[in-house]
Amino acid sequence: MAPMDPKQTTSSSSSGGGFFASIASTFSNFGTSASKSVNDTPEGLEVVNPEGGTEDAEEEAKKGRWKDEERDSYWKMMQKYVGSDITSMVTLPVIVFEPMTMLQRMAELMEYSYLLDMADETDDPYMRLVYASSFFISVYYAYQRTWKPFNPILGETYEMANHGGMSFIAEQVCHHPPMSAGHAENEHFIYDITSKLKTKFLGNSADVYPVGRTRVTLKRDGVTLDLVPPPTKISNLIFGRTWIDSPGDMVLTNLTTGDKVVLYFQPCGWFGAGRYEVDGYVYNSSEEPKILITGKME
Repeated sequence: MAPMDPKQTTSSSSSGGGFFASIASTFSNFGTSASKSVNDTPEGLEVVNPEGGTEDAEEEAKKGRWKDEERDSYWKMMQKYVGSDITSMVTLPVIVFEPMTMLQRMAELMEYSYLLDMADETDDPYMRLVYASSFFISVYYAYQRTWKPFNPILGETYEMANHGGMSFIAEQVCHHPPMSAGHAENEHFIYDITSKLKTKFLGNSADVYPVGRTRVTLKRDGVTLDLVPPPTKISNLIFGRTWIDSPGDMVLTNLTTGDKVVLYFQPCGWFGAGRYEVDGYVYNSSEEPKILITGKME
């Protein structure tokens, strides 16, 4: 991420539209930017090659983790769920899982927690949001892994002790629908997350909407930061190589002062155009842009 002086930029507008407005606009435009239905897949399904164009979709449909007979069989089982929230209603084959639970995946969020330390230490209220938003952006590249973690059993816990002076604990607090809660703390910050998702299965893709809550309290000044993350789209679930994109706005608000940062995650276009790109502004409580942030998650 590269913060810049807003005086050196020619634009002082926000990243455009609110969080919920961006869901509608980005997902409605996504299919026309990088997708194509193919003849050898069931009608109505789209296969998206993030590294190519529409002419590559037919070849892309033949790739992925599934054998042909397994793929066709799984599609027959899954097609009845099109349009549904599949968060906890579908039994998935073991081939789609990685050997860890969602609680362990939540602990991975803390890999770059030193950025929250820096947010607590700085005297600049706007750089505080730059550091904190960079921390929240960092988790998305790790989430490019397309294997699904196992759902923990109700009451299961996972603890990470003294990781660079920080402790983290998570617990599965609800089974249907799956919901987890996590808490991390060190001398600089307190981090609390309630992880809950809503999904919409679209056949060969799924839209994922985070509806939990994430907050960070910085100990030096006692300010509280509240996160509203962007939605996520998982493409090529059955036909083609599975990949993940998170187009939309991420909003991080300082609930104490009213300052906020709004970052737009660019949707992936043809031949990977825009993939992993993020840009936006830090605003003061009067909605005036103070710092431009732009960069790539890689």
